Amino acid sequence: MASTICYCLWFSYVTILHLVSSLAKSDNYIIHMDLSAMPKPFTNYHSWYLSTLSSALDNTDLDTNNLNSASSRLIYTYTNVMNGFSASLSLAELEALKSSAGYISSMPDLPIKLDTTHSPQFLGLNHQTGAWPAAMFGQDVIIGLVDSGIWPESESFKDDGMTEIPSRWKGQCVNSIGFNSSLCNKKLIGARFFNKGYRAANPNITIVNSARDTDGHGTHTSSTAAGSRVDGVSFFGYAAGSTRGVAPRARVAMYKALWQDYGATSDVIAAIDSAISDGVDVLSLSLGFEYFHLYEDPVAIATFAAMERGIFVSASAGNDGPNIKPLHNGTPWMITVAAGTFDRKFQGTLTLGNGVSMTGLSLNLGNFSSSHFPITFMGPCDNVNELTKAQGMIVVCENKYTPILLQKAKVAGSVFIADFTDNYLGFTPSIIIDSMNGDIVKAYIKSSSNSTASMSFKKTVLGTKPAPSVDSYSSRGPSKTCPFVLKPDITAPGTLILAAWPEKVPVDVDQFSNISLFNSFNLISGTSMACPHIAGVAALLKGARPDWSPAAIRSAIMTTSDIFDNTAEFIKDLGEGYERASPLALGAGHVNPNRALHPGLVYDAGVQDYVNLLCALNYTQKNIMAITRSSSYNCSSPSLDLNCPSFIAYFHANDFSSRRMQEFQRTVTNVGVGKSTYVARVTPIKGFRVSVIPNKLVFKEKNEMLNYTLRIEDESIIRENEVAFGYLTWRDMKHVVRSPIVALKSKIRYYDGEVFSYPYA
Repeated sequence: MASTICYCLWFSYVTILHLVSSLAKSDNYIIHMDLSAMPKPFTNYHSWYLSTLSSALDNTDLDTNNLNSASSRLIYTYTNVMNGFSASLSLAELEALKSSAGYISSMPDLPIKLDTTHSPQFLGLNHQTGAWPAAMFGQDVIIGLVDSGIWPESESFKDDGMTEIPSRWKGQCVNSIGFNSSLCNKKLIGARFFNKGYRAANPNITIVNSARDTDGHGTHTSSTAAGSRVDGVSFFGYAAGSTRGVAPRARVAMYKALWQDYGATSDVIAAIDSAISDGVDVLSLSLGFEYFHLYEDPVAIATFAAMERGIFVSASAGNDGPNIKPLHNGTPWMITVAAGTFDRKFQGTLTLGNGVSMTGLSLNLGNFSSSHFPITFMGPCDNVNELTKAQGMIVVCENKYTPILLQKAKVAGSVFIADFTDNYLGFTPSIIIDSMNGDIVKAYIKSSSNSTASMSFKKTVLGTKPAPSVDSYSSRGPSKTCPFVLKPDITAPGTLILAAWPEKVPVDVDQFSNISLFNSFNLISGTSMACPHIAGVAALLKGARPDWSPAAIRSAIMTTSDIFDNTAEFIKDLGEGYERASPLALGAGHVNPNRALHPGLVYDAGVQDYVNLLCALNYTQKNIMAITRSSSYNCSSPSLDLNCPSFIAYFHANDFSSRRMQEFQRTVTNVGVGKSTYVARVTPIKGFRVSVIPNKLVFKEKNEMLNYTLRIEDESIIRENEVAFGYLTWRDMKHVVRSPIVALKSKIRYYDGEVFSYPYA
């Protein structure tokens, strides 16, 4: 009995110690405050926040060994993106803070991850007509990027021939370690760094206080969006030519908030806060993470403030495709960008000893002699002992391919049989061929005991077909944070984009020999690369149409996009076996900048439209206040039906008592000629009847707004979780205004006030 009591006491003591330890452990939190609750004696919000924090620390009962003052715990105070601050707090201190006057909510300061020579030409941009000359190549438009920093010496940021910096610019280049403010110019007009949150979360880590890019990501994205023209560039002989950004005369402002592949949320929103004050016109965010609710998503909250100031926000969809997993940055007031391929391939040639030649995909950094080598079929190349027997030979691999093993085995080269489009294979000279050519190679090897082959490389081919396609890695929709707005919005080039790179950051490292390769330009892929393409397009539209709102620019980009590739077939989805891409992968289509200049009609939306959406999501007053930073919003007209150029409807599968018909209300603004008549056409959608009321819109003058209703009726033909989609197109004599329509059936109810659950969970 006594031993049992002792054990219980010991267990309770350990439990208490663990509880005290947990409560005392400090983490970073972002705190939302109600500015209207600030007592009158305080002259500014910063002093109020500091006093509130100090009181919370004083009121903590646990001995947290708190020797630091409140000012040392405070990380940032925020002016634009939210009313509040970030601080390092224990759980006990956070609980004490919650009882403070004006406290609204808090969220943990989570890590946030990072998610071209020919692409502007592929987008149709040219000197003579279209968006480039109309926007003067983006002159005086300011693009802010929250990223890993910038390499100011890159030729992509030279300012030859650029005009003086606009007087409205309030930002600055901050002197920092290895980055003198004199390195900025008329192109690179701003450079700041933000790492207080990162340092607080990682007190033992060593980083340099500088806006200089030591990763490469930020240099690549910023030059993709707005890089100046640079001639004679290549990636070790591949993609040789001239490179420039989508808006080559736009200004660049870098806000470094990503460190060693990720960053703290508190730093990212501090960067956005500064960008708003500085006066950027466009924000490019090639980063993200997943939250379930908009009021829990700091980037969604920060970009709401940017939208209020008329700033267009482009964000990457994420690289979690093709699996059915929610994309990130599915926020209604930003444009979410998927990634696609374009019409450039890197090829090599394999010539067999019998004279038969074939081309395949190849992007190699190693050197290779063109002389003939013995060639052998190895099947899966995953056994280093077996591969070593083929030393000095060309090995043919199937089903599995491990580049590092090929290097270790010292094979002369490799041929990989696969039906996919990934170009990069590493340092071992390699070629990817399709299964049809693979059968030819295997038959040749089997027919001769002395089979040989030679290989040649570094061939860049333009105008390849079909292009574009949605690449397999690009994340699919719908949005988890707001599934009632179709996401992604748009697709842009994201695969193997050539753009500037820091000259002292390796483009690759040979893991076997530990040799680093350096180049001033790099080929990389991701929705991170697609996002700045759209930021650049938005800068062009902002320059040509300065009176358009962010929603109008997004609408113009979406409704004029392409759904056909360069073979006049529907754009394909590489993650779905070359099937037709649905809007959950493609968005409205692939961006077409020149057509976006003249959309005819736009779907506009303002702050109150987004507030109506938040109200309809059944958010509490505090939830909405966390996003809007105000308690004066109007919730008299809640609506999930945002006035955007896309439609997504959910129906409860196999439940005939549930709602079988949904209606969407839309308002379009005539931004074309004064008098015009638009007629509606809807492509057939399997399992649904879709109608438009009225099906004709007659505009009498420019900027006139007219309304219509889209009705979707369930005919119960498609299966549960099957995606059905089509398009609504409004046409007049000059314009085609296209909107995607998606209908899904799910076991999960999403309406009548019930909690939404992701339909593919």
